[in-house]
Amino acid sequence: MRKILIVGGGYAGFYTAKKLQKQLARGEAQVTIIDPLPYMTYQPFLPEVAAGSIEPRHAVVSHRRHLTKTTVITASVSKVDHAAKKVTVTPPVGESWEIDYDTIVVTAGAVSRTFPIPGVADEAIGLKNIEEAIAIRDRVADCFARASNLPAGPERQRLLTFVVVGGGFAGIELFGELRSYASALLRQYRNLTIDDTHFHLIEAAGRIMPEVSLKTSLWVIKNLAQRAATVHLDTQLASAVGGVVELSTGEKFESDTIMWTAGVMANPVVRGTDLPIDDRGRLRVQTDLRVVNDAGVVADAWGAGDVAAVPDISKTPGPGGYCVPNAQHAVRQGKLLAKNLVADLRGEAPREYRHNNQGAVAGIGLYYGVFQSGPIAFKGLIAWFMHRGYHGFAMPMWERKIRVFGNWIINFLVRRDLVGIPARDVPRAAFEEFASRPKA
Repeated sequence: MRKILIVGGGYAGFYTAKKLQKQLARGEAQVTIIDPLPYMTYQPFLPEVAAGSIEPRHAVVSHRRHLTKTTVITASVSKVDHAAKKVTVTPPVGESWEIDYDTIVVTAGAVSRTFPIPGVADEAIGLKNIEEAIAIRDRVADCFARASNLPAGPERQRLLTFVVVGGGFAGIELFGELRSYASALLRQYRNLTIDDTHFHLIEAAGRIMPEVSLKTSLWVIKNLAQRAATVHLDTQLASAVGGVVELSTGEKFESDTIMWTAGVMANPVVRGTDLPIDDRGRLRVQTDLRVVNDAGVVADAWGAGDVAAVPDISKTPGPGGYCVPNAQHAVRQGKLLAKNLVADLRGEAPREYRHNNQGAVAGIGLYYGVFQSGPIAFKGLIAWFMHRGYHGFAMPMWERKIRVFGNWIINFLVRRDLVGIPARDVPRAAFEEFASRPKA
């Protein structure tokens, strides 16, 4: 059997493996998927996880439960030698080993892209995985609990100041959801008011959410302002050392919760390969998702998702003529990639990836949303329902859809669960405090 190796179990990798399970005939190929995590994260739900609207486990999909005909390896790929058709697998515990393959599929996704701004690496937290969303939820809840015990002053103000860097979809959704979450928390603290909370979104460009019209983006800014949240346009983060936020405008304030959503970059795993990459560190592929170099197609190598520079041949191509790194493209590319792998295996021609954007939808807090498709735009409650409907059904696997919709129904009936568990980061602290130790 032909050995197909998938590097990365995110959107593109998961859907490639899932579709291969259905399309391959028995004995036609052996599929292996390698990822450091045992699950795929549905990233559009991370803002709602951070705001307590979705339980964390409901926003991830288990590899082993749903990829039953695929060999799943929970480890990292530290090296790809395509000339020898071998990868080096490095597990969290134990020695590395090599796996050989016939066809490689690189779908390793993206990681947060940061800049060398003083303090960011030490103080900020991203929003690319479920663990970060959980940590944000716990931290915000803990900040309110601690602030409620303090008198008005700089220390309490620092605890109740929340900063999001980046005004794209991820940043705006996180910002709006946390503003909604904070407003709900205020009902539980009688000695705190909305005037005690301070929300700042920092965006270097002159507008937010480039995927929607300028009119729609201005409505979002106005809506956030009415909810006591400030958007700083044409503003850069100059420093975050020690939690002291300094802006390019000269404004300065302190915060214990700084969140970074200002862009992504291709997973650096591709730099440890002999496969061709572009000047931005992305895997070079052509429209049918086969890897290419200056000489043409690289045999038996494919790529898709955020890690790959996939040419955008739609009516409205993305920046630079490439598909933007988002879930819509990754899911659709993964499905097509599976079809193309099967076609290639059977001596048929692969198809080009072409996807015409059907619109953009975002939730910016409980009962607030925006939808944009060409000149058509919806705002407010109807767009919020459209956002939940679209992403609820886009969530992979019916058992996950049921959990998510069930979660939303329960929240509607008895309100969402606002409790944070900050001690989750130090689970042994209580045991260690009271544990008996041998006498000296």
